[in-house]
Amino acid sequence: MNVQSKASAGANHAKTAPAYLDVWDLHAYYGESYIVQGISFKVHEGEILALLGRNGAGKTTTLRSIARLDDPQVTHGEIWLDHQPLHNMKSYEAAISGLGLVPEDRRIIPGLTVEENLKLAQIAPPIGWSIERLYDLFPRLGERRAQEGVTLSGGEQQMLAIARALARDIKVLLLDEPYEGLAPVIVDEIEKTLRLIKEQGMTTIIVEQNAVRALELADRAVILDTGGIVFDGLASEVLENEELRAEYLAI
Repeated sequence: MNVQSKASAGANHAKTAPAYLDVWDLHAYYGESYIVQGISFKVHEGEILALLGRNGAGKTTTLRSIARLDDPQVTHGEIWLDHQPLHNMKSYEAAISGLGLVPEDRRIIPGLTVEENLKLAQIAPPIGWSIERLYDLFPRLGERRAQEGVTLSGGEQQMLAIARALARDIKVLLLDEPYEGLAPVIVDEIEKTLRLIKEQGMTTIIVEQNAVRALELADRAVILDTGGIVFDGLASEVLENEELRAEYLAI
């Protein structure tokens, strides 16, 4: 397989094929560092996309750029969600439009219980994700609804962060290193939940250093290397290509 030609074909195709989330010619900096160097990719509705690469490849920068956070600085590019342009929006406007970012540090609000964290995020009245529906999805949270969120275990905090994002009735879930520091049994539980919400139509982008787990979960993969895309295709193709995994993912 010609990885470079495949990546180029994916980028050229990004703006013409129907896409739920479309990232086009994105450029982003941290200070003077040119991190994301003109990448284009698309995500279809209900799809899980694994955004992968070595440390420093630009994965988190891409995710934060899509979410329209103040850092990094996006200097050029377009981001479209369900035919709506997000690239001129502030982060809160993009969030209202349907983006839900779960950052690596989870950002659980101190002093609030599990339920208060969820209610604070929830739109009123909830359209799709009521509090009780979230507890059905994450039974552990239901059992600990009155417990302060920051006192939960790491895995339970990750569940709360995902549930809090869903509480806003989002269209796209953006996950930054959701498995970081978690025991395999907890990762299994979170993956089961991500598969369940996929079955219910959720579109997800996952950035994860545990590339094999992410690829086993995902429908498609985009691999970044030094700010550019080197692969855009089926996740199964990456799992089957030892040369590609060794060169760009060190697995």
